[in-house]
Amino acid sequence: MSSILKSLKLLSDPTRIRILLLLAEEDLNVAELQEILGMGQSRISTQLLQLRQEELVTSSRSGKNNVYTISTSEVLLQVARQAATEIPEVSADLKTLKHILRKRRDTTRAYFDTLAGKFGKSYVPGRSWKSLAEAMLKVMNYKVVADLGAGEGTLSQLLAPRAEQVIAIDNSPKMVAFGTSLANENGLDNLEYRLGDLESPPIDDNSVDLAIFSQALHHAERPDRALAAAHKLLAPNGKIIILDLLQHSFDQARDLYADTWLGFSEVEIYQMMSEAGFNHIETTIVDKESEAPHFQTLLATAEK
Repeated sequence: MSSILKSLKLLSDPTRIRILLLLAEEDLNVAELQEILGMGQSRISTQLLQLRQEELVTSSRSGKNNVYTISTSEVLLQVARQAATEIPEVSADLKTLKHILRKRRDTTRAYFDTLAGKFGKSYVPGRSWKSLAEAMLKVMNYKVVADLGAGEGTLSQLLAPRAEQVIAIDNSPKMVAFGTSLANENGLDNLEYRLGDLESPPIDDNSVDLAIFSQALHHAERPDRALAAAHKLLAPNGKIIILDLLQHSFDQARDLYADTWLGFSEVEIYQMMSEAGFNHIETTIVDKESEAPHFQTLLATAEK
């Protein structure tokens, strides 16, 4: 039988309370708790061990993972819930849990993730990611598109023939000048390059149908502000697409590529998009490079 005094002592730690309240909602494994709490595996495993020793949680094996289940008495759980009013992260934890559970249930997406991982490994004449992307661009139907952090504007130039107007934003005068020159040379009159910052792009509010961040968000000083700005410029029901690096530990990227952030986890992107006001948020990993440091590409979509 667990000690009441020891149990109360365990409840003095905010992380353990966060874990208990999450497990009160759903049985979870360590990897899922890592993703929600944004903490390392060793730290979470240590907390779970202490909770299990006092019989506040139990564990069972499911495939390769240990799944943890709450076994706390209702009295102690009520104490944890009262203490949670002093822990600001608890509200965000529960929102993120819903995202994790939606991903867990999405068996169809898991199947297509497997297919995506195989794509291109076997040679098929005429089949490539480039051809597939070109085909998808053909069916896009957006009047006004904003390419935020466009660089030289390769994506903007691909989008221009399929939209009424494309606005490419970059904070480098040289990039804007280069992109403008290319647009003029290729007769892309509906493609306009503008000098501006991701956190305050020079675009009217409620005027854009589609906003895109393609490997740009990790260069922003404040990605949360960049997403809030994108939400502001989108028209009602407008869409956002984010392609960025999954969180990694290749610190040299800061010097090699001028990266401000070492990518983002799916949970980080989800939380920032949710706080910016976006709805129907979906995230997935769409690519993993075969060569070190094995960068992975995160895709996130949502609507205003």
